[in-house]
Amino acid sequence: MGSIVLPAIIMGFLGLGFGLALAWLAKKMAVAENPLVQKVTEILPGGNCGACGYPGCSGLAEKIASGEVPVNACPVGGLRVWQELSRLLGSSETLDFKVKKAVLLCQGGKGIAKASALYEGVKDCRAVKLLGHSPKLCRFGCLGLGNCERICPFSAIQMDDKTGLPQINPERCTGCGKCVAECPQKVLALFPYGEQVLSACISRDPGKIVRQNCSRGCIKCQLCVKVCPEKAITLENERIQIDREKCTLCGLCIERCPTQCLVRVFQETSVPEKISR
Repeated sequence: MGSIVLPAIIMGFLGLGFGLALAWLAKKMAVAENPLVQKVTEILPGGNCGACGYPGCSGLAEKIASGEVPVNACPVGGLRVWQELSRLLGSSETLDFKVKKAVLLCQGGKGIAKASALYEGVKDCRAVKLLGHSPKLCRFGCLGLGNCERICPFSAIQMDDKTGLPQINPERCTGCGKCVAECPQKVLALFPYGEQVLSACISRDPGKIVRQNCSRGCIKCQLCVKVCPEKAITLENERIQIDREKCTLCGLCIERCPTQCLVRVFQETSVPEKISR
C-alpha cells in the first residue's frame, strides 16, 4: 500500500505544478484581442467559406478592421453586411457596391448540343476534363455532371434533369464564386446583379463548327453587332462582348440573333448598387 501512496502524491504535486505553470504562461503570453476586430467578426456571416480569399471570417475581420481590405470584401455578406461594417468603421466616403451572382454561359443542354459519346463514368466534370474528351461535340460547353451543384454551400444550384444543365437560383446565390472556381469548362461566371443581356455561349470555334455542334451556340454572324443602335456589342477573340454601360436593354440583339444565344438575365431585380458609409 505504501508503495502506491508515495508515487500518487508525487504525481499529484507534479500535476498541480504543471497546471499552475500553464495557467501562468497563458496569462503572461495572452494577446489582447482588438475589440474592433471582434465587432467586425460578429457582423460577418460566420460561414468561414473562404470566398473572400482568407482562411476564415476572423482572418478577414482583422484585415477589414485594419483597413487593408474594403468593407465589401466578403461577397457572401451582401449589402446588409457591407452597410453594417460601413457604419461601424464610420466614413462619409461613397463606395460602389455591386452584388454579383453566378450565371451559366451555356445553353447546350440535352437536345440542343449534340453528343459525341455516351458517357457512363464518374459523374465529375473535372474527371471528364482530365480525359481530354467531352461527351458533347462542343468542347466548350457545360459537361453537366453537377460539380457546381455539389460545391455550392448555399444550395443555389440544382441540376435540371430535363436539360442536363445547372439552374441557378439568384435569390440564394451569394456570389461566393465557389462554383465559378470549380467549373473546369469556365461556363460559370459572376456578373453584377441587375437586368442585362449576355451571350450564353463561350465557344471560340468557327461559326460553321458551332452550327454543327449546337443549335444555341454563337455562330459569329455578328448580326447583333450590326443591329445594336448603341454600339454596345463587339466580337472580341471570337466571343461576343456586351458593354453594360452602353446597353439600353432594347432587346433588338435578342430578336435578331438566329441561334438565340443572347439571353436577358436578372430580370425584375432592384438591388441598389451604392450605399454611403
